[in-house]
Amino acid sequence: MRKIALFAAASAAALTLAACSEATEDSAEATADSMAADAETNMEATGEAMEAGADEIAADADAAVAEVEAAVEGDETAAEAEAD
Repeated sequence: MRKIALFAAASAAALTLAACSEATEDSAEATADSMAADAETNMEATGEAMEAGADEIAADADAAVAEVEAAVEGDETAAEAEAD
């Protein structure tokens, strides 16, 4: 009788541990999925910010080129040089 009670207690403990491990595994998987989604969102935001910065730099470079061209031409304004 004592062996049966000991076996039952050990079995219950093993089942409890297995259930806990499965819950922990599910939780870890959910955390990993959440981290991946956050990383993807952050990468998209970073890409958009970099693209906006590059567009701004390109516009500034175009304006600088127009100013230099106007200065070289002498009698041309920056707006006229940019139109060329």
